[in-house]
Amino acid sequence: MAAATELAQLQVDVIVTFGSPATQAAKQATTTIPIVMSGIGDPVRAGFVASLAHPGENIIGNTILGPELAPKRLQLLKLAVPTLSRVAFLWNPDNPSHAAYLNDWKAAAPALGVEMLFVAVRSSDEFDSAFAAMMGERPDAFTMTADLLHQLHIGWIIDFLARSRLPGMYQVKENVIAGGLMSYGASLPDLFRRAAGYVHKILLLSRS
Repeated sequence: MAAATELAQLQVDVIVTFGSPATQAAKQATTTIPIVMSGIGDPVRAGFVASLAHPGENIIGNTILGPELAPKRLQLLKLAVPTLSRVAFLWNPDNPSHAAYLNDWKAAAPALGVEMLFVAVRSSDEFDSAFAAMMGERPDAFTMTADLLHQLHIGWIIDFLARSRLPGMYQVKENVIAGGLMSYGASLPDLFRRAAGYVHKILLLSRS
């Protein structure tokens, strides 16, 4: 929040954010400076925009639309692990998009005969205890989002799953490149390129 407030005070031409926490901070810092968001889980349910067709206010950008893909990710996990019955989902209570994720996973799981185990981690010092508790619940597989805090610890997460012989489904292919099992979701580089296009248009308009 401090960084977003500082940028707003500098009266920059545009603020670019990645992920829901950064977008929330920028939204709280200014209602006049254009904000270009990228990689948002669900900007409507997170309260950033009124609708996808008519965002309103000073925020525009793109969404990874993760919540709508929950059933597909679960289907792919079921194909990879036919005996799948319990799936652990890593979430961050401080991420404004994650309440929507939880609701969609809860809705998708019963149709596939799967029970969801929700693992909350909101700070770096919670990983060890949260994952130890998770393994005590005996999950058959693991899934997560592209939450920035969690992505900063993706190496640790992938190593933990490998040691625990727990298959993992990720949201971005970069996690598979880093050693994860499988992913299904939007391309982050493509989302960043699209965000750059918005920035270019905003700068052109501000100078016209």
